[in-house]
Amino acid sequence: MEYARIAPIMGRLWSPIAAVTSNWQGKSNAQIAVAIAAASIVPDMPRVLLQIYKNNYSHDLIYNSGSFALNFIRQDQLQLIKDFGLVSGRDTDKLSDVGHVFRETGSPILYDCWGFLDCQVANAMDGGDMTCFLADVLEGEILTQSEPLYWRDARREIPAEWNEEWDRKITGEIEVSKQLMPNIDLKPWLPTGQES
Repeated sequence: MEYARIAPIMGRLWSPIAAVTSNWQGKSNAQIAVAIAAASIVPDMPRVLLQIYKNNYSHDLIYNSGSFALNFIRQDQLQLIKDFGLVSGRDTDKLSDVGHVFRETGSPILYDCWGFLDCQVANAMDGGDMTCFLADVLEGEILTQSEPLYWRDARREIPAEWNEEWDRKITGEIEVSKQLMPNIDLKPWLPTGQES
């Protein structure tokens, strides 16, 4: 297969950029995610799919709490890409200077973003290097009249050094993913406390 021919197609499958927030046992985090999709055509039963890599600090918070919030960032919030996407929550409290409130699921909802969805995990599928979370949307709202930010636009707008830092980070993560992708755990996901 000629992977170079597929890359331009795969590169168009990005969703709007969201700060994915989570909270478990008093620890909160935010990370940047672009792998989000609508997962329901039923208006009064909204669902989303979210992919989170297992190496990310947020992964275990989401997996164990069974919840997360999607805080879609605006075009004028490029700084959040650096603040939430280029450092780990293991090393710093990324939400310490960011206004937020805890809503129904206990996940932080940013006061200042394009809009949010507060989500409860309904199921999860292991992907080897990542987990794909299927979640019911419990609450959400558009908070501003501006437009959300997409990764293809952000890459053109952020400083060159951020792009370089992002590329270095992704290059390292790709090497880890190559090793983990074949190791898919096929046992069913159970919420924390319901494992056998």
